[in-house]
Amino acid sequence: MPEDQLKNTLDELFQYQTERPAIRKAGIDALVRLVPVALRDTGQSGVVARFLLGLYNGPAHPFDLTELRRLDVGLFDDFIAVLRLDNTPEQEVHTYLPNGDAIWQELRGNWA
Repeated sequence: MPEDQLKNTLDELFQYQTERPAIRKAGIDALVRLVPVALRDTGQSGVVARFLLGLYNGPAHPFDLTELRRLDVGLFDDFIAVLRLDNTPEQEVHTYLPNGDAIWQELRGNWA
């Protein structure tokens, strides 16, 4: 790898690591907003629940990206924040929340 390409790669990695605490906070905050929506019984609730289940276990719970068109802007932005959080996972998405196992079990029962 040429030296300038290596430097750019290292700079990008450093920048990402610098931004990671803010990404983590924004993602967890978004997750906290999304879960109550997923636990309701609305059209958007199903989209949110299936998205969260897909992050948890994509092969078992595939998510159709065209479903994103059904979301209002705030929910869509929260999806992006949670995706950024889960892009470099530090832990399973459900473990960011108290009682996450029980919440995801309820989501599976309601929407899987």
